[in-house]
Amino acid sequence: MVSKSDQLLIVVSILEGRHFPKRPKHMLVVEAKFDGEQLATDPVDHTDQPEFATELAWEIDRKALHQHRLQRTPIKLQCFALDPISSAKETIGYIVLDLRTAQETKQAPKWYQLLSNKYTKFKAEIQISIALETDTKAPVDSFKAKGAPPRDGKVPAGLSGLDPKDIVAVLNEEGGYHQIGPVDYCTDSFVLSVTIAFATQLEQLIPCTMKLPERQPEFFFYYSLLGNDVTNEPFNDLINPNFEPERASVRIRSSIEILRVYLALQSKLQIHLCCGDQSLGSTEVPLTGLLKKGSTEINQRPVTVEGAFILEPPNRAKQKLAPIPVELAPTVGVSVALQREGVDAQSLIDLKTQNEHELQHSKKRVLTPIKEKTLSGPESPSVSPVPPQNPSPPTKDDATGSEVESLQYDKDTKPNTKAVSSSVPPSVAQPVPASHASETASGQKIAVPATSHHFCFSIDLRSIHDLEVGFPVNCILRYSYPFFGSAAPIMTNPPVEVRKNMEVFLPQSYCAFDFATLPHQLQDTFLRIPLLVELWHKDKMSKDLLLGIARIQLSNVLSSEKTRFLGSSGEQCWRQSYSESVPFIAAQGSNNRIMDLSYTVTLEDYGLVKMREIFVSDSSQGLPAVQQKPSSVPPAPCPSEVQTEPRETLEYKAALELEMWKEMQEDIFENQLKQKELAHMQALAEEWKKRDRERESLVKKKVAEYTVLEGKLQKTLIDLEKREQQLILAESEVQRERKELKLERERNLLELQDSIRRAKEDCVHQVELERLKMRQLEDDKVRLQQQLSDAENKYKILEKEFLQFKDQQSNKPEIRLQSEINLLTLEKVELERKLESATKSKLHYKQQWGRALKELARLKQREQESQMARLKKQQEELEQMRLRYLAAEEKDTVKTERQELLDIRNELNRLRQQEQKQYQDSREIASGKMDSLRGNALEEGLDDYLTRLIEERDTLMRTGVYNHEDRIISELDRQIREVLAKNNASN
Repeated sequence: MVSKSDQLLIVVSILEGRHFPKRPKHMLVVEAKFDGEQLATDPVDHTDQPEFATELAWEIDRKALHQHRLQRTPIKLQCFALDPISSAKETIGYIVLDLRTAQETKQAPKWYQLLSNKYTKFKAEIQISIALETDTKAPVDSFKAKGAPPRDGKVPAGLSGLDPKDIVAVLNEEGGYHQIGPVDYCTDSFVLSVTIAFATQLEQLIPCTMKLPERQPEFFFYYSLLGNDVTNEPFNDLINPNFEPERASVRIRSSIEILRVYLALQSKLQIHLCCGDQSLGSTEVPLTGLLKKGSTEINQRPVTVEGAFILEPPNRAKQKLAPIPVELAPTVGVSVALQREGVDAQSLIDLKTQNEHELQHSKKRVLTPIKEKTLSGPESPSVSPVPPQNPSPPTKDDATGSEVESLQYDKDTKPNTKAVSSSVPPSVAQPVPASHASETASGQKIAVPATSHHFCFSIDLRSIHDLEVGFPVNCILRYSYPFFGSAAPIMTNPPVEVRKNMEVFLPQSYCAFDFATLPHQLQDTFLRIPLLVELWHKDKMSKDLLLGIARIQLSNVLSSEKTRFLGSSGEQCWRQSYSESVPFIAAQGSNNRIMDLSYTVTLEDYGLVKMREIFVSDSSQGLPAVQQKPSSVPPAPCPSEVQTEPRETLEYKAALELEMWKEMQEDIFENQLKQKELAHMQALAEEWKKRDRERESLVKKKVAEYTVLEGKLQKTLIDLEKREQQLILAESEVQRERKELKLERERNLLELQDSIRRAKEDCVHQVELERLKMRQLEDDKVRLQQQLSDAENKYKILEKEFLQFKDQQSNKPEIRLQSEINLLTLEKVELERKLESATKSKLHYKQQWGRALKELARLKQREQESQMARLKKQQEELEQMRLRYLAAEEKDTVKTERQELLDIRNELNRLRQQEQKQYQDSREIASGKMDSLRGNALEEGLDDYLTRLIEERDTLMRTGVYNHEDRIISELDRQIREVLAKNNASN
């Protein structure tokens, strides 16, 4: 739960505006939105300088504020123009505030220009300040968090205002790292790793009263690294804990100053030994020593905190347990390392061996790095001349400087399945000091260190072709490359004969070399020293002749594509092959080409060499001298005594017997010593083989992991190269665009200056012209005013004369006659209008009559078609009936046909009558219309009547229903002839 002291207020002060247009009937409102909550100011007048004077505040706690800062949550202010009458809101523009600029200290307000401003001609701005204030609504606790510790050097701007509680580790899943501190200050990348290497005396943590599971219990170490729970591989034996050292690493994005504050807050790493869900003991590893005040060691090398830390059982005080002696205390070996990403971590063993003398005296425990995995490797104790009956391996606390030596080279001692050349480059082979004189008897011991790789390089000289000389060549090829471990030349045999325009495949041309070396030495050698292949011509009659030399650049194989394959023991191996043709250049000083050589080279990398010791015999070395037997010289006899044979004296016999007894005892002692030594060596060999197998499994596992990591690293390097190329291209493009923009800006500036100068000159010229026009207009104005006054006087005189003339004219008779003519003209116009309306109505009636005639013709045609169809149908039915009753009796058939024919005849008569009736009706209708037309003719004049009769006849004929033989047409022709006769008579 967040304490009340962590409650803050984000206060945004909206003070005033400027450069706004004046809108008298509108108001201005500013709305602010943050984290889903929206606040607004009171409406103010829409003037050119509106006064808002409003503070908007949001409540927030420090943790949420930190999250918002990480996510860059903005505060958006929107300005609206409000119409009070219609309540319509019109967006003017907006402002975006950065929450990261808010500080707890008072800051001066700033002017912010409106974005997407609607008033394009006005650069409207609002004065705003943003700050953090303590929430005074809740009482603040008396406790106050301490500030971050002071930092040396240059402090980044704004870091002093950070609260230590805001410095937390946040996981960035996309980037694969933990971010500590604000984004702006996280400019460096670090790697924090924790390694649990060993443990001792763990049985002291198990009290007698504690019950472990009946089955084989599993124990493991647990700790939390930046919020990530980490456990190592479980183990079962507390007395001799045997587990693989494991390293847990996390990537960190931060800065040295912020990381130092974070480590000061998270000052200890707590590590627990657990069995199931129960903690058997714990220890705390201090982290404050990683980044010391004023130290810049991390810029050159990793900084570490390591050692053996005592595990304390839980609730020791409550259980009232007796204190455990220091020599029996349970300990765990932990190494915590912090380094910049990209700085190679120096092996801890290398660092320790630099102070070997100190280690030999203090017997301080050596922490080997996780990549070595040799913490539980064999030791090289000194062997006493008389070993005890039950030799026990020395404890880890009894390790001396010889242990450091063995740990340094103790990678894996299993012999490799492929023969490794003993001719190792001097920089690779390093002598290992003998631990006892019994070892020097077998010779000097040379060890190939585990940092070397086992390589197999094969050369296949396939064929020679394209001979350029004019005689056949009986050739052999010869070469040597001492770097592969042998200076003896390699030759193809037997000789082959080569002629022009032929390709010859070489016999016994394949050779493979197994050797051990460092990868960078292999690369340097291949780059510097090419393989020289000599072309020799063998002739039976003369000496061998050197014709030419071909240079094979072996570094080409290093740039070819790698393929993966499994070795004989199942380990991951890599293979690279390269093939090409090279010319043989004449060896006699001229650069003429003799022929071409096709070859294939293959490089196989079997990984790290498993360390083996090579015993080199030396003739000058011999077994240690056997202890001389003591010889007893008999005393000189007295002159008085009788001289006897010396070998017959009792003293000589006693001495001889004593010497024989001593020789026998020495032989017995030597035999016992050899038997004990043999038993001890067998025990050591068994232990060595056991640890060798464990170490081999560890090495295989790590080799597989390193292979996967190497693939990932190569992929990452390729991606980085592509990104670097893209960045270079983008940078060049930006530079080019920057230059173009600069040139464009200078050109625009010159054009702007020229346009301003021309505009000024035009303005001055325009002003002069306007002044001249103004003077001319004033003169014209005076002149026109004078003309206007003269015209007004003339108009008054003419108006008086017109009135007098009008009075004179009103008394004349022509005026009265003109008025009467006007009245008659009006009456004429009225009569013409009536005549036109009558003509239009006549035309309308004529159109109606034409439509009626067309409709009648359509009805007549339709009726005729229906009658014809009906007749046709009846005829078909009659035909069917005739065929139907054709086979009936003749009498009945005749009778039936007569009756049917009678019926048909009656029906035909009826139809004819109906048709005649319809025709009579149509003629009556037509005659009635003709009578009406005749009545109208009486009212109209003879000419109009004649014209109408002709139009009626032509209309009827155009319909297609009537012809000249019809009665109505003949009647119209008769009437036309009568009217013509009347006209002629009247004339």
